[in-house]
Amino acid sequence: MGALMDVRQRISNIYTTLRPAEKSVATFIHDHYDDVGGLTVAQLAEAAEVSQPTVIRFARKLGFNGYREMRYVLNHPTEDPQAFEPLEGYDLHPWDDIDDVPSRAVSGAKAMLDDMLRSLSVKEFRKAVAILTRARIIDIYGVEDSITPAEDLLTKLTYLGLQCRLHTDAYLQQISAGHLTDADAAVAFSYSGSSEDTVKALRLARNQGAGTIAVTNSTGTPIVNWADICLHAGHGERTIYGNAIFSRISHTAIVDMLYMGVILSDYTRYSSALDDSGRYIRDKVFRG
Repeated sequence: MGALMDVRQRISNIYTTLRPAEKSVATFIHDHYDDVGGLTVAQLAEAAEVSQPTVIRFARKLGFNGYREMRYVLNHPTEDPQAFEPLEGYDLHPWDDIDDVPSRAVSGAKAMLDDMLRSLSVKEFRKAVAILTRARIIDIYGVEDSITPAEDLLTKLTYLGLQCRLHTDAYLQQISAGHLTDADAAVAFSYSGSSEDTVKALRLARNQGAGTIAVTNSTGTPIVNWADICLHAGHGERTIYGNAIFSRISHTAIVDMLYMGVILSDYTRYSSALDDSGRYIRDKVFRG
C-alpha cells in the first residue's frame, strides 16, 4: 500500500482535485478526526450528507482499497506500515471482514482450478497414468505443504492395490529414490519447482532409471529437468492467502485426476481392488 501517512495529510495533498461531495467528506473528517474511526460507511455518509459510494470513492482517492482500510488506519494511526502486509504474498488484511472469507476462499480456489485446467496437458496426463500403472513401486516425494497432496496420492493408489511409499523425512526420500530401478516410478510435488530436497529425490530416481512425474506450477525450474512428465497445476499467481494454500487445492485435484485415470485404464481390475480394500477395513466402521 506504500508508506503510512496521516489521513489528514493525504486529504491535504488531493483536496483541490476532489469533487464537491467528496470535499464534504473531507471536511467532516477534518472536523471530527478523532471520532470518524468509529463510524461505519453508512454513518459517515449520513453525517457528511453524501452517498455511500461517494465515501468509498473518496477513500480510494486517498490511496486505500476502500473505506474499511481507511477506517483501520484512522483507528491505528501509529501502526507500522508493515502491518498492512504482514506476510509476503498475502492479500488478507486486519480490516477485512471475516464474513467475506468464505466467498473469497471459494472464489480464489475456483480461479486456481480454472488456471490449472488451462495449464494441464491432457497428453502429459495420459502418459503419467501409463507410467503409474506399469510401475512395480511408486515413490512419492514432497516437503512442507506438498506433503498433503503426496499423502493423498499414497492413500488413493494404495486403495487401488498399487505398491507405493512415501517418507516424510527428506533423507529417507532420497535413500528410497536411490533404490529404485527402471521398473519403478516416482512422483514429486513442488509448487515452486525449486524445493531442494524434492528436486534431489526426483533427480536420483531419474538417474536410477525410474519413470519420473513432477506436479508443479512453475516452468523453467530445476524439477522440470528431472521429470519425464510435467503436470502443470497452473501458471498464474494466487496471493490472496499465500500460494501454499492454493497449491494444495490444485495439486490435490491432480491427485484425483490420476486416481480416476488409473481406474479407467483397467476398470475391472481397479474397481475390484477398491472392493477388496473396502472389505479389508470394513471392521473399522464405528457402529455406535
